[in-house]
Amino acid sequence: MGRQKRIAGIVEQTDGGVAELRSDDGRPGRWTLLIDGYPQSAVDIADPRRLDFEYMRRLASIVDGVAQPGVPLSVLHLGGGALTMARYVAATRPGSSQRVVELDAALIALVRRVLPLPRNADIRVRAMDARAAVESMSGARFDLVIADVYRGARVPAHLASLEFLTAAAGLLRPGGVYAANLADGAGLAFARGQVATLRKLYADVCLLAEPAVLRGRRFGNVILAASAVPLPVSGFARAGAADPFPARLVHGGDLDRLVAGARVVTDATATESPAPPPDLF
Repeated sequence: MGRQKRIAGIVEQTDGGVAELRSDDGRPGRWTLLIDGYPQSAVDIADPRRLDFEYMRRLASIVDGVAQPGVPLSVLHLGGGALTMARYVAATRPGSSQRVVELDAALIALVRRVLPLPRNADIRVRAMDARAAVESMSGARFDLVIADVYRGARVPAHLASLEFLTAAAGLLRPGGVYAANLADGAGLAFARGQVATLRKLYADVCLLAEPAVLRGRRFGNVILAASAVPLPVSGFARAGAADPFPARLVHGGDLDRLVAGARVVTDATATESPAPPPDLF
């Protein structure tokens, strides 16, 4: 989800709802994707490195930090949307091998028809449920797994459990990073449960969000990153602080205090993330 202005565009019914691609007449090549009226992602075809939504910039800071600049990565994207982050990786790390899993086959077709992928990019897109795809794979094959899956404006429950996260962790190479984009509100109960669950699997976990979201004053995006090795949190913190909508990094003892009392989420207890307030957009 992210902030955007209202512009007329292309509207089609897809498998998962009503998809709309809105072009920006003032900036050729810039498009925003909405699903059932909820902003999902934005793409600048002329410059895929330009990211309009703040949560995308935070995910990009994780992409930027997992290896030296320009080094190709093997990336698994769970949730495709307008393929914004895959395009960003291709532009900033040429030669990367990327796999995208998106449940909505009709959405994939719409995005690829209107917003073609770069010709030389190794980006393969598969229409499949994210959990089923993860559980069908084997071997530590990815440097980075990015989970950005929404049904409407909510993260599905079956992608929030220890069982799912364990399967995803098994796909990471040594030192690999798992990142997730969540949305949460007052109390951050959903995000806190995800942190507690990730800490069962990874030695290092951090969180990035706007201070107002952390204080429960505003519903918004929460970015998580986790790894078996120390995360480059200083770089994440600098990027978050420099953003037009500054984010705070929560790590170490601060994260301990934030998630105190949160329980590990399993298939038996998992719920989808909370719905955004009706007036959010």
